[in-house]
Amino acid sequence: MTGLTPYISFPGTAAAALTFYADVFGGRAQLHTFAEFSRTDGPPDAVAHGYLLDGPVKLFGSDVAGDQPAFRSEGLLFSLLGTADPATLHKWFARLAEDGRIVDNLQQRPWGAHDGQVIDQFGLHWLIGYETN
Repeated sequence: MTGLTPYISFPGTAAAALTFYADVFGGRAQLHTFAEFSRTDGPPDAVAHGYLLDGPVKLFGSDVAGDQPAFRSEGLLFSLLGTADPATLHKWFARLAEDGRIVDNLQQRPWGAHDGQVIDQFGLHWLIGYETN
């Protein structure tokens, strides 16, 4: 059984986004084009379905088709709280911040936990953090 896995509709940037996330988190991106799926509702080389493989983070994505809207969000964060060791989480935070925007630095909080927020170059808002004992 698997848990919840986000599926993002990108505005023509699915290949770049999924490849970037595979590089950030490890693993690889599996991409299938509209042409591969015999779909005619988008450009033949656009991503009809893609996903991350062999890494710790699961994510699906595709390019929008026809007049479908691309992903937009307010008040939604992709949480990676405690999903890896602190050094790895700091590395992920720094990579996601490349060409993105740090909302709140990954730092220790008064209650002892560490967390921070970043919006990456593709518009996904990430919450990354960990507890220290």
